[in-house]
Amino acid sequence: MALMFSRLARNYAKNGYFPTDAETLSRVLQAIQPSSGRMRILDPCAGEGAAIAEVAHHLERESVDAYGIEYDTERAQSMMGLVDTGLQGDLMDMVVSPRSMGLLWLNPPYGDLVADHQGYQGTGRKRLEKLFYQRSIHSLQYGGVLVLIIPVYSLDKELTGWLSNHFTNLRVFRAAVDDFQQVVIIGNRVRRHEVEGTDSARHYRKWLLNVGVKEANPDIIPSEWLLDSYVVPTAKGEMGHFYRVSIEPDQLAQEVGQLGGLWNDLGTVFTDVSVRPRPPVRRLSQWHLALSLAAGAITGVVHSSNGRCLVVKGDTHKDKVAKTEFTENEDGSITETRVMTDRFVPRILGWEMTPGSDQLGQLLTITSKPPANEPVLDEGESEEETPESSSAMQAQRQMRQGRLQLGRVVLTRAVNELVAEGVFNPMDLLRRHAAGDWGDISEDDRALNNTALIQEERVMSAYQINNDLVVWIITEADRSVTTLLLPQDY
Repeated sequence: MALMFSRLARNYAKNGYFPTDAETLSRVLQAIQPSSGRMRILDPCAGEGAAIAEVAHHLERESVDAYGIEYDTERAQSMMGLVDTGLQGDLMDMVVSPRSMGLLWLNPPYGDLVADHQGYQGTGRKRLEKLFYQRSIHSLQYGGVLVLIIPVYSLDKELTGWLSNHFTNLRVFRAAVDDFQQVVIIGNRVRRHEVEGTDSARHYRKWLLNVGVKEANPDIIPSEWLLDSYVVPTAKGEMGHFYRVSIEPDQLAQEVGQLGGLWNDLGTVFTDVSVRPRPPVRRLSQWHLALSLAAGAITGVVHSSNGRCLVVKGDTHKDKVAKTEFTENEDGSITETRVMTDRFVPRILGWEMTPGSDQLGQLLTITSKPPANEPVLDEGESEEETPESSSAMQAQRQMRQGRLQLGRVVLTRAVNELVAEGVFNPMDLLRRHAAGDWGDISEDDRALNNTALIQEERVMSAYQINNDLVVWIITEADRSVTTLLLPQDY
């Protein structure tokens, strides 16, 4: 059987392009037979489309949907005239539905990959043949036929392992025209668990390895096929995906030229003009703005009323927070348990773009929490505070804002017995402690508590219940646990 175009009836190499010679192609076709249903076939390195067109013709053209992919623009134009659906571009940029093809004709480019290529998944020698095999083999359905045409030296341990673990009825032949040391491998795809570790898989792998290192010399593909034929199975289901992810500038220009501009109905496609936006259920506050910024919903250039200009970008990441829980045992010992919990941390970055600003071009972190050494002022208050009153005022403001977190509340055994007897109500003391009422302690200790509250250190209160009873409350520095205890328990 001759090729459709006489100018293709030769082998030549151009940018890794090694088209299948006419004699090898005609002999391979003898080994392939059609099924009774409709079939799909794919050549992901189709060149000018001669091979895939001949395969489709051999399988009865009216019963075949032929697909082709070609990187070179000129060759792709020829290929698209011979297949039902063709794409021009890099195979690595294509999306093809998995297990959608009954036959995969794979004659990939030959050569080594660049050292820093990121697409190859494997540990062996990085070859173009193996990369294209990895990228296209998922499109072949189980029971489908693979025709793989590669140079014999590409058959290393890795590639032979892939083939022997995913295919059965494997046969390997030398090409009819041996200009490029090519071998033709034919097989049926199966599920890995059906063949992995079997005697047949080990046999195929050993045979392919011997061929790869030239310890075994396969026969030339026979001119008359007398072996069992490979039947291309009927396509299953509808074709889901066959498209290119990106678009070349020339293709975009061609599309714009055909449409006379960009899509006129873009707004109706990407927005629902029939639905009017509804107003929020309440007036948005600064709290809503902060949440939107932190979630990344508001991003871009913002201007304030005083003329400041920032480029903002909000984000939220998950962090781990360590909490320590203390449990008193019956023997009086304390068991310490460390618990890791998730915490979502908002982070807003701002790029200072205010003209004439001293911070022009600097990256700022926007947060609602002031630095530890910067006092928080209520509206109408003056910044002129005395050193003695600063920590107390700051602590009181933090109390009003509910900033003392108690964490997990635990009681010692002695305190628990007093509570059970009704001697005092621990909730009353905890409310006083959380509100910054440190109870019956000295002024020096109050000052230490106020400082500890600001600097996130340990906080301690003491409450005189009666003449003979004093209860202490201690909140740890990390605010993970608050303990009620008696002085003799300490």
